[in-house]
Amino acid sequence: MTSNFSSSVSARPFEGSTFTGLVPVVLAVFLGFLAISIPLGALSLEVRDHLGFGSVAVGWTIGIQSLATLLTRHQAGTLCDQRGPRAAVLLGLPLTACSGLAYGLSSLLPIDPVAKLAVLVLGRLLAGLGESLFLTGLMSWGMARVGVAHTGKVMSWTGIAIYAALGLGAPAGLAVHAAFGFAGVGVLALLTPMLAWAIALWLPPVPASGGQRVPFHRVLGLIWRPGLVLALATVPYAAMAAFLTLDYAAHGWPHAGTALLAFAVAYVLVRLVGSGLPDRFGASKVAVGSLVFEAIGQVLIWCAPVPGVAVLGAAFTGLGFSLVFPAMGVLATRSVPPEQRGRAVGNFIAFADIALGVTGPVVGLATLWFGITAAFLVGAGATCAALCLLPSIRLGGSSSGASRE
Repeated sequence: MTSNFSSSVSARPFEGSTFTGLVPVVLAVFLGFLAISIPLGALSLEVRDHLGFGSVAVGWTIGIQSLATLLTRHQAGTLCDQRGPRAAVLLGLPLTACSGLAYGLSSLLPIDPVAKLAVLVLGRLLAGLGESLFLTGLMSWGMARVGVAHTGKVMSWTGIAIYAALGLGAPAGLAVHAAFGFAGVGVLALLTPMLAWAIALWLPPVPASGGQRVPFHRVLGLIWRPGLVLALATVPYAAMAAFLTLDYAAHGWPHAGTALLAFAVAYVLVRLVGSGLPDRFGASKVAVGSLVFEAIGQVLIWCAPVPGVAVLGAAFTGLGFSLVFPAMGVLATRSVPPEQRGRAVGNFIAFADIALGVTGPVVGLATLWFGITAAFLVGAGATCAALCLLPSIRLGGSSSGASRE
């Protein structure tokens, strides 16, 4: 028997304001994603400077987490639909915490650099699987708590939590790395998802949406266009996460975390004041302006003569990227039947995983040939490609639908 998701949501397991219903979910997303972001800046320094590997290894070590996430998003969505989002969250957060344990062991174990790198990669794989489960689960949980009519708010506020964590976690990880080494980074990455796990234990469960197994390609066929726009728009962030620290080091500039913090602050501020813009003006119009700002930001980082220009470029990138996720996300989740919404969430986010997983290795090769700053030209090119894709979504009728949502 298949339960009806829309009827279970309309029952509104949480009776209260939308804001109050989302607060614990958003806080859990923030704490869980701190474990993803805390190692980012420190990882590149650990792999290159401490273990002695090159930029290609840096790219693969950072990107492999997202490849692991990508391969498990559909299964995570299926678990949410069939057993409820709580099950996915309570499994995913401890797995994410285990990645922090692996980071600490890679630093402390008396083994050679290749073995240390292998332990690091294991940690990245655990983080990828854990993130796939807990993020898909928490977003589905949020939609079930406040109602599908508020999908845009769930997308916007969980996005704020994600990129606030990404922006704050990277500078925090660099500071801990400088003070306590990579083992300290591992301890911090272990603790934050367990705090999120405690919140998830406290939250009441919501009904599973039900639904039989749906082939990956069937869901993908409904959401691939907005998903691909998201993937291309994510490339600039992925390039910054993997190579901005090395770019600062190559220039001899201090405080690389400042630029990532500028990205996060701009991202969050735009979400706070502009989350209704896609509804007012249409998803495609907002996405065009957003992608233009992203491209300008990446070019500014590429040609930055001083750190201040790089910080400005990072802020422009965050400003531009901010509204792409909710605009495309609402469009994607409302393109599928109610009983497949968990899988739609998982598969939509998987497009960002593709960008995060592929960008590191590809940009690593580009930096070998053209220098570290080439990473940001790749980011600018990806945003231009997303701009070229947007008309196909409008011609398919999606954009107009988004503007009505």
